[in-house]
Amino acid sequence: MNLQSLLAARIHAGKPIHVGLIGAGKFGSMFLAQIPAIAGLEVAVIADRDVERAKAACRTVDWEASRIARTHFAERGSAAIGDERVEVVVEATGDPVAGIAHAMAAIEAGKHVIMVNVEADALAGAYLARKARAAGVIYSMAYGDQPALITEMVDWARSSGFEVVAAGKGTKYLPAYHMVTPDSVWEHYGLTTAEAKAAGMNSQMFNSFLDGTKSAIEMAAVANACALDVPQDGLKFPPCGADELAHVLRPQTVGGVLDRDGMVEVVSSLQRDGSPVERDLRWGVYVVFKANSDYAAACFKQYGLPTDGSGRYAAMYKPFHLIGLELSISVLNVALRGEPTGTCRAWRGDAVAVAKRALKAGEMLDGEGGYTVYAKLVPAARSLAGKALPIGLAHHVELVRDVPAGEILSADDVALDDTLLAVRIRREMERTAEGGRQAAGETMAAE
Repeated sequence: MNLQSLLAARIHAGKPIHVGLIGAGKFGSMFLAQIPAIAGLEVAVIADRDVERAKAACRTVDWEASRIARTHFAERGSAAIGDERVEVVVEATGDPVAGIAHAMAAIEAGKHVIMVNVEADALAGAYLARKARAAGVIYSMAYGDQPALITEMVDWARSSGFEVVAAGKGTKYLPAYHMVTPDSVWEHYGLTTAEAKAAGMNSQMFNSFLDGTKSAIEMAAVANACALDVPQDGLKFPPCGADELAHVLRPQTVGGVLDRDGMVEVVSSLQRDGSPVERDLRWGVYVVFKANSDYAAACFKQYGLPTDGSGRYAAMYKPFHLIGLELSISVLNVALRGEPTGTCRAWRGDAVAVAKRALKAGEMLDGEGGYTVYAKLVPAARSLAGKALPIGLAHHVELVRDVPAGEILSADDVALDDTLLAVRIRREMERTAEGGRQAAGETMAAE
């Protein structure tokens, strides 16, 4: 609550916070839009494969010509990481392989990392966070994106003395959406292909939001940051409005849909028949928590908190998020307080690739939001035991054997490139997790 006073001190000392932004897409552009309004915060370097697109993004968000002129533009992320002025690196490419490489380079260079790239975090966040801690720098989720906002709500609930029952977000979901491809995505958004093209909208990216992939990735990140459990066989996406959260998102033993307390889940803005949910939470985030005493439960009622029938389970929610427009909160927390706005603590959930249709050996997987696979959220232990292929490595890789529709792919089903840093890091993370589980099992056996 005192970021402004801390920032004022930096301004008074003549030490503005300099940021290196990697990726000038939608999220990056929204962040850039706010920079002129925040004294003491400067973007020193913008790295994007298309430098002219990055400059155009600055003009689109109304940067003055003088600000554009004093900003360094580059094609490679190394320019942002290597600039001696840069204190915080924002990775916003959306490419998990590139994101891991950028994060590792930044950590090795002694720079803090804001990981907008949740795909990279879901793939190897436990490894990256551990490396950052060892290097004395901060690896942080991106405030404004739903995972960081959920993490904040979980922290609020626990710090207030409540047990967290469930946490997550809303989305538009029907079971059939898992099979949607980029060819048919726009009809679900109420757009024509021509309208989407004119607006510069990427069909594969938008399809990743629809087919459940983005939800699996984001909830893996939340589970790993908040020490929450994930469903054994994927998110349930129960239809649920804001007023029903405390009733629906509680354990099955008391009438809800959860396997137990302490889980992540995504609620749908559509009933299973396609009709809209009343007061849906499509753009929002929530936390459901439980009173630890009769007195606390009575206070829930006295202060108008929405609860279940017992009065013990209550919910808080935020109906909207502003993604890149709020990203400066992460930058300021990291630079001024030395704190992340959420970070991976342990590997508990994994977003794994599932075949959208029967796949044949020799086919190339096209990753998140594509024609071949979607992501399912499963416990990390299940992923590890089955050698599941994470969705972050399911792009531009060739199948070496047939995979039936609806089956989770194994890393043995594809020809992974062992020279890729992301592949090597993921395998090291898996070996570390397997070693930890074996050690825990041996300790329990000895006891």
